[in-house]
Amino acid sequence: QVQLVENGGGLVQAGGSLRLSCAASGSTFTITALGWYRQAPGKRRELVAIINSGGRTDYADSMKGRFTISRDNAKNTLYLEMNSLKPEDTAVYYCYAEAYRSARRYDYWGQGTQVTVSS
Repeated sequence: QVQLVENGGGLVQAGGSLRLSCAASGSTFTITALGWYRQAPGKRRELVAIINSGGRTDYADSMKGRFTISRDNAKNTLYLEMNSLKPEDTAVYYCYAEAYRSARRYDYWGQGTQVTVSS
């Protein structure tokens, strides 16, 4: 089992910045990738960014150049630096972990943290 706890959400004006963090605990040695997803009211959950155990990153097109995902393996912590925020970035942001154990894949989610961008 992997537990994920997010922090760092809040209210920010358009053009501002926020930094989210996600602390992983439990069987963190099984984690192969960590990522951020978000879900706005009335919309489907969507990928924001993901980083694998080798440090390779991938971003949704609308986040490229504005958001930066990173991980501190020593602290088992994932980060998302968000700059030039727009009102359409308003959503609940979820931390995600992909883990493998006995060749079986497991998906874990945090409880989510609200990000609200005012215009």
